[in-house]
Amino acid sequence: MAAPLGKRKWPCARRGGGAAYKGAGSAMEARDLRWETLEALRASSKGRLKYFRHSDRDEDILEGCISPLMLSSYAGWVLDRMAGSSAQAAARSVCAPAGTASHTAPPAEESSAPACEEPSPPSRSETKGSSDPGVLEVNQEVLPIPPVSKMAKVEGCIQMYEEIYRMKGRERLRQRQEQQEQMVRAACDMAREQLKRFDEMKELKRRQEIQELREVMEKSLKETQGQQEKLKEEHRHRAKILNLKLREAEQQRQRQEEQERLRREEGQERLRRLYSIQEELLQLNQQIDPNYKHKDLLKIDLSAYSNRGNQICGLVSGLIRTTSERGFPSQMDVANTEQALKEMRGLISSMQQEIAAAVEEKKRRDEQEKKQKQEELLKKQQAEAQTPAPAQPAGGKQQKGALSVKAGEGIMKWYQQLQDTAAQCAAAFSAMSHSKDAEVKKIRMELQKAVTIPVSQISTIAGSQLRQIFDKLNNLLSGKPVQSAGETVLVTQLPQGLDFVYYKLAEKFVRQGEEEVASHRESAFPIALVISGIWEAYPRVGELFLAHLHKTCPYSVPFYPAYKEGASMEEYQRMLGYLVQDSKMEEEDHFLKRMSGLIRLYAAVIQLRWPYGNKQGAHPHGLSYGWCWLAQMLNMEPLVVVTATLLYDFLEVCGHALMKQYHCQFWKLLLVMQEDYIPRIEAITNVGQKASLTRFKQFLQESLQKKDIPLPKGFPQPSFWRS
Repeated sequence: MAAPLGKRKWPCARRGGGAAYKGAGSAMEARDLRWETLEALRASSKGRLKYFRHSDRDEDILEGCISPLMLSSYAGWVLDRMAGSSAQAAARSVCAPAGTASHTAPPAEESSAPACEEPSPPSRSETKGSSDPGVLEVNQEVLPIPPVSKMAKVEGCIQMYEEIYRMKGRERLRQRQEQQEQMVRAACDMAREQLKRFDEMKELKRRQEIQELREVMEKSLKETQGQQEKLKEEHRHRAKILNLKLREAEQQRQRQEEQERLRREEGQERLRRLYSIQEELLQLNQQIDPNYKHKDLLKIDLSAYSNRGNQICGLVSGLIRTTSERGFPSQMDVANTEQALKEMRGLISSMQQEIAAAVEEKKRRDEQEKKQKQEELLKKQQAEAQTPAPAQPAGGKQQKGALSVKAGEGIMKWYQQLQDTAAQCAAAFSAMSHSKDAEVKKIRMELQKAVTIPVSQISTIAGSQLRQIFDKLNNLLSGKPVQSAGETVLVTQLPQGLDFVYYKLAEKFVRQGEEEVASHRESAFPIALVISGIWEAYPRVGELFLAHLHKTCPYSVPFYPAYKEGASMEEYQRMLGYLVQDSKMEEEDHFLKRMSGLIRLYAAVIQLRWPYGNKQGAHPHGLSYGWCWLAQMLNMEPLVVVTATLLYDFLEVCGHALMKQYHCQFWKLLLVMQEDYIPRIEAITNVGQKASLTRFKQFLQESLQKKDIPLPKGFPQPSFWRS
């Protein structure tokens, strides 16, 4: 443990302190040496040591230091004296801080006293006037000053040094803080100035860029104006050239129109001639009909005349149709029809001669037959007279006669005519259908898309959309260009294009009945509206629609195909309307669903008209055809499930319109169904097949009880056309 501070010996300080008391001449040197000694002690390794006054050892040495350390009043006087002379020693002291009072030794005249001599104590006034904290005052009385030892002097010097050192440190800290604040302020000012310079530089660059951009824009504007002037000049030059070409084209068009007018007038005259020849041919052909007047002639066959007459009429009709599609007939066409008329007249003349000969022969044979019948009648009367009369059967109701299983002769003739029309139309474009030319295939595909896509888009959403679809189909059929799948389509691009479009459009309408109406019953009405409008404008499409409908659903004729000997079962099933794929017939439910959709579409067609068509003319296929269909169905033997299903679907869609049209006759017809026809259906219906029959019976009962049939669901109202 280090020795206590109060007992430690300080050789240098002792030497410096002794020098201060030797004489007045060496006082300043002694004081300087003292400060140097304190600085040396402070900087030495021992000066950094920690000293403890209390220790367990050397109690005799530390006995004088146990009591608290006190400075005498002499030390305070010395400090006052040193503070008074500090101004003179401030110039020579290197350790004293600027602006701080230094504690120095007493003046030379006072320090010349011997070191052992005790100086006189300071007066009371001096003690009170001193501001130094080293002056001790106790109850405002100055304590007596004991003799000062060397140790106390050194101790005082050390404390003075430490106080001065702390004052220097605070002063340096203050100076350093001021210096740091000045540096911070300088740095802030510099940064602020640099920021200003940076902003100024940035603003300068921005202005330069704006100026450069403005110059570039002005330059490009000048170039653009120059180009515009050039383009204007070129446009004026081209406009002059185009005006010249337009005048030439207008003159050429006028010449062509004049030529076309003359050609049209000549063609119309030839066409009128063809029509008159065709009318005469048809009138002559009616005289050849074997069933017209002389179907009871014996041993005469007029079928050859009939076949040849039909061939001549068919050739002339085909010639007229072909020439009307491509424009107007030529002089050669007129010559051919006149030759056909001449042949028809010769044919009529030959037939009349043969009929006249046959009439004479018939008269002769009639006389012979009359004689034979008289003889046979006499013999029969003689035999009846000899035979007793048979007994009458017991009383009771007579059984009703069976209905027919075949359609009437007129209906079958109409059915066959429609099928022949469809076959002729298909034969007209068969060459186009089987063509391997890539261009023909492309046009054929575009025409088919132009037909099928609009029909597939028919829905009950809005009347405006339905009108757009109708206009698109109408423009296509009338020969106008139509946009389809991004391509412009014309029916005149191919010679047989119109026949192809007619056939495919009718086929697509029927397919919509099979697929769309079968799944969504309300869709029958918008589809029927479009069919009615197209049928009214293009009657041939209506005929082809009926032909496809009858072939797909023979019950729409109505017609029950009979089994032909030698035909396969698959062919017979197809004739009945079933779909057969890979020798597998479709299920009964799917078959009934398709037939129901087709009958519903047919029932919607006969009662609806396109509202924007010709309202003066009659419906091309109106309610009278629906009445005939019902009557023919009731005159034929019913089929299991099929008859009840189709009658219910037809009456649910078309019953309201028929009720409004035929009134009492319609209710009589429903009574006939309920009292006579439903028992016939019940007689052939098994237990598991009565669902459709029960539904039909319930419909009839409710209608007859209420004397009303409501409008079908989905029937288009006037608000539909405003949507």
